[in-house]
Amino acid sequence: MNRVVLMGRLTKDPEVRYSNGENALAIARFTLAVDRRFGRKDGEQNADFIFCKAFGKNAEFAERFLRQGIKVAAAGRIETGSYTNREGQKVYTTEVVLDEIEFAESKAANDAARGGMGMGGGYQSAPAPAPMPGPMGAAGDGFMNIPDGIDEELPFS
Repeated sequence: MNRVVLMGRLTKDPEVRYSNGENALAIARFTLAVDRRFGRKDGEQNADFIFCKAFGKNAEFAERFLRQGIKVAAAGRIETGSYTNREGQKVYTTEVVLDEIEFAESKAANDAARGGMGMGGGYQSAPAPAPMPGPMGAAGDGFMNIPDGIDEELPFS
């Protein structure tokens, strides 16, 4: 079984390209900085930098909504390969081909983690939800309240 689940922050905005042809396919590439479970002896956190790519709808989602610093949860499979570089040396590659990508934090938490910067880059954000009483919302059922009229802004149906 080849299944990988990651949670980390984008190190930079995704690079998105489209294949040639009548039915162009979106291809997104980005790197996730994934914290290791245990830090170093000096208390600093270690991170691994995982190369990821996504195709089709997932790539379009990445292009539209993902930016540097955003925390995502993603799942897919490891793919290895190799090529010969210009100097004639064989280079081995490892990346995760994603078939699931989800936000791992609220927009407010992501903005705070990015130093209060807005999404920038022409991103049109949905209106901020009204403050929720208590830690889990009015009903205390563990679900966040979604404001009216936001349906059109959600990247899924």
